[in-house]
Amino acid sequence: MQFCKILFALVLFGSGCLQSVAAQGQFGAQGAEGQPNRRQLWLVPSPDPALAAHAVLFRPAGDGPFPLALIAHASVEDVLRRAQMPEPEYPALTAWLVARGYAVLVPERPGHGATGGSYLEDQGGCDGADYSRAGYATADSIKAALSYLRDQSFVRRDGMIVIGDAAGGWGALALASDDPKTVSAVIAFAPGRGGHANGVPNQVCAPRVLISSASEFGEDAQVPVTWLVAANDSYFSPELSKQMADAFRTGGDKVDFRILPAFGNDGHGLAEADGGEKIFGPVLDDVLKLRPAAAGKR
Repeated sequence: MQFCKILFALVLFGSGCLQSVAAQGQFGAQGAEGQPNRRQLWLVPSPDPALAAHAVLFRPAGDGPFPLALIAHASVEDVLRRAQMPEPEYPALTAWLVARGYAVLVPERPGHGATGGSYLEDQGGCDGADYSRAGYATADSIKAALSYLRDQSFVRRDGMIVIGDAAGGWGALALASDDPKTVSAVIAFAPGRGGHANGVPNQVCAPRVLISSASEFGEDAQVPVTWLVAANDSYFSPELSKQMADAFRTGGDKVDFRILPAFGNDGHGLAEADGGEKIFGPVLDDVLKLRPAAAGKR
C-alpha cells in the first residue's frame, strides 16, 4: 500500500512537472476573470526556472494600481497529501483584503498540488530538522511571485504586504529581511514548522531548533512583523509561539506578538476558515490601518 501511495504521488509529481515546463514563458493570466472578486487563474515564476507556479488572483473593480497582498499557504510533510493539495484561495481573507482595496495573489509553491515539481522547502527529519533552510526556501518562492506581480500595471510598486499561514508564515518571517520600501508589512498566522510531530497534536519536532531559527530570522529583519496565534492552536501553542516571537524580537525587535481568541475546534485554521475574519479583521485593521483604498500611483 505504501509503495502504491508513493507511486501515485510520483505520477502526479511528473504530470505537474511536465505541465509547468510547458507553461514556462507563458506567465500571467490563464483565462478570463470570474467570481468572486474578479477571480482569475495565473502562472507566476518560481525559484525553479523550469517550473511555473499556479496562482489565483483577486482584485477590486477598476484598473488600479492597487497595493498587493500575497498570501503564502500552509504545507504538509506527507508527499501524497502535498500532491493532492487543492489550490489554496483563502476566500474569507481574500474577500476581506479586496474590500480594503488590495489585489490579492495566492500562489501555490513548488512541490504542492497543481504546481508540482520538487519540494524545495523540505525541512528534513524530526531529529535533524533544518528549519532555517526550509524558511528561506519558502521565502524564495514568495519573492519570485512578488517580483513578477510588482511589474504588472495594476499593482503599485510599493506598500506590498505578505500574509503567511503556518509554513507560509515561517517563510514570511524569513522574508522580513527584505527591503521595507517594497514589502511594508508581514503578517504571520501561527508561523512554524514541525507541528503535530508523528501526527500528535501539541507535539513539535525539535522545538529548540525552531526557536533558534526564529532568532536567526529576526537578526536580519527590516520589515515589521505581526505574529498572530489563536489560543487553541494545536500545532504551535501560544506558549511556544511566544518563545519563538521573543527569540525573533531578540534578534531584530521587529515583531508585534498577539494571542487571538480560540477559534473552532483548532485555531490553526483561523486564516483559512470562513468566519476567521471576525477575529483577525479588527486586529489587522488596527495594526495595518487598512481602509477601503483608492488606487495609488506607481
